[in-house]
Amino acid sequence: MLFHAHEAVLAHEADFDGFRREARRHLAAGVAPHDLAFVVDAERAAAPPAPLAAEDRDGPARPVHVSPSLLALLAAAALHAEPQRFELMYRLLWRLRDQPGLQHDPLDPDRLRLGLMAQAVRREQHKMKAFVRFREVAEPGQATPLHVAWFEPAHHVLEAVAPFFVRRFAGMRFSILTPLRSLRWDGRTLHWAGGADRADAPPADAGEALWLAYYAHIFNPARLKLAAMENEMPRRYWRNLPEAVLIAPLAAAATTRMGQMLNSPGTAPRRRIPEAARAPDAARPVAFASGSQAWPPLPRVLPQAAPRRQVLLAERRTLADGCRACPLGEAATQTVHGSGPVGARLMFVGEQPGDEEDLRGEPFVGPAGRLLAGALQQLGLPQDGVYLTNAVKHFKYEVHATHHGAMRGKRRIHKTAAQQEALACLHWLEEEIALVQPQAIVALGRTAARALLGREVAVGEDRGRWWPHASGSPVLVTLHPAAVLRAPAAEREALTAAWMQDLARALAPPGLPPAEA
Repeated sequence: MLFHAHEAVLAHEADFDGFRREARRHLAAGVAPHDLAFVVDAERAAAPPAPLAAEDRDGPARPVHVSPSLLALLAAAALHAEPQRFELMYRLLWRLRDQPGLQHDPLDPDRLRLGLMAQAVRREQHKMKAFVRFREVAEPGQATPLHVAWFEPAHHVLEAVAPFFVRRFAGMRFSILTPLRSLRWDGRTLHWAGGADRADAPPADAGEALWLAYYAHIFNPARLKLAAMENEMPRRYWRNLPEAVLIAPLAAAATTRMGQMLNSPGTAPRRRIPEAARAPDAARPVAFASGSQAWPPLPRVLPQAAPRRQVLLAERRTLADGCRACPLGEAATQTVHGSGPVGARLMFVGEQPGDEEDLRGEPFVGPAGRLLAGALQQLGLPQDGVYLTNAVKHFKYEVHATHHGAMRGKRRIHKTAAQQEALACLHWLEEEIALVQPQAIVALGRTAARALLGREVAVGEDRGRWWPHASGSPVLVTLHPAAVLRAPAAEREALTAAWMQDLARALAPPGLPPAEA
């Protein structure tokens, strides 16, 4: 066992401020690196440090000037799991007294080793931001749940990434447990605690099942590159990732599924607009200017019974099949009408049909629709209580050529509908609302919210709130499910939880009796 004449005491394993203070003291006293050891002891670190006698035999202490780049490198290296990292850092500082140029020498052995350590720490910080998974825990006396995550970092990076999670989830109460240290954010203050055990983390919740269903549906065997995936998501992280249980079976079946895909004929879009709508004498608007069309007027529907409103809705759909008020109808496979019963409790309005909706002629049947269906099922909303539609009735896209190995083809990529295109479809949406007469409307995304509210909408600011509508049915603004699917992995779980809270709020529109809500 090595004997050291001096000890520098730190409060915890990531105490870089304590290292700077202790290094400055011992450098001033001339304590050589081989006489100094750094130890972690929170109680001793809280006490006033003992005075040091000067030991520099070469004269008075010489100041050490550290460049900002070297200081950042030392701060990152201090978070490494190497037990002797602080001694290595102090040795470099000691050598800088006589050789100031060392801090700019990338080939110096000490500086090179610290650089590799700092690189490993930064990589671990990135992985922690990407692979932390929160689970909800109900707490007595709290209106909102606590989101708890378990993570096993290879280095002492929790302190460094804590500001990232606080910024991203400022309005969410959360706790991150690790074997080294733990933190808890109550919405205002960050609280630190000692290491935790894996058993302290909560089990899987219902939201996790929804995420696994989505993960299995988006898996594409043609794009599987297991080595590249393991490089980005090393196996040591898998035990804490819910989706990891699906990787092995999905990868094992990838070859079989690839063969099935190659042997299946391509899907060619077919025009499905009824011949009656395409005939020369089919109904057409007699004028179109500033977003208004002179279609045959909709009869007064408010006094009508539900069967009569259903007949009127079918008639309006036939007219919409022939609509050419904007260019989208010419390129689309078909007009995608709303789906659901007249008198539905809730109407969900999206932006426009996607590729799958355009081919099948039904709204919300693609990945975003499946996510929405799973969310509504989780909230206990029966299918006959929902009407699904879009602000724009035709699929807007651009064609991209694809080339994956032996497979070549063309892919239709979604494009956001322009304001003028949404305006051309607005009267169809307003007539749907008048005929369906929902108790409340949910605007999914910016395009739907703008069409319903008649103004530009910032979904991030206006989401989760009720807004009045001319029909008398209040409008709740929230994210489109596609926005939840596109969110970065580090944000998706919290975003899904916030989105689910919005959907739950839609079950109780303002102005309805409690029993009905």
